[in-house]
Amino acid sequence: MTYTAIIEKTGDGYSAYVPDLPGCVAAADTRRETEALIQEAVTLHLDMLRANGDPIPEPLTTARSVPV
Repeated sequence: MTYTAIIEKTGDGYSAYVPDLPGCVAAADTRRETEALIQEAVTLHLDMLRANGDPIPEPLTTARSVPV
């Protein structure tokens, strides 16, 4: 499965969230670190859902850059 992570520049670093996995977030000083943390967060989030017997949400969100 592939989930879309939204990564945003903040005032002092970067933050990320996965729309299809509510509560799955990460933040760090650099984009690279944020990307690594959100990947780890997705893995842990899915592990937690499985451990609790909860359904695994299908990845439905997509993102696209729009040139203007």
